[in-house]
Amino acid sequence: MSGRSGLRRIPRSTFMRKLDMAKTMKPSRDGVEILRRRMYEGKPARLKKLEEARANEEIARTIRELRAGAGLTQTQLAKLVGTTASVICRLEDADYEGHSLAMLRRIAGALHQRVEIRFVPIRVPA
Repeated sequence: MSGRSGLRRIPRSTFMRKLDMAKTMKPSRDGVEILRRRMYEGKPARLKKLEEARANEEIARTIRELRAGAGLTQTQLAKLVGTTASVICRLEDADYEGHSLAMLRRIAGALHQRVEIRFVPIRVPA
């Protein structure tokens, strides 16, 4: 502690470490970029989970939009597909992870659509 009460001296090594860290990291004012770096940079397992969540959300949103666009309730779509409204509700939930290709084809057929699967390269952060 220094002569003043309540103040303590920060060791020079700590200050220099922080200064070196600031030099190595590219400064950013973009909040989303800062969060992306903190949450996902160098964490492949987290990135994989993020991609899976995005895919599940896209499937759920597409089913909901197609059903609503056709003017159908979940119960009506369920009858066309040969399932229950609770199954349709589950499929429209972004957190649901059990989408089967067979069920997606049944839903697509009932809505006069077809399922198309594409393989696209994974974006690798620079």
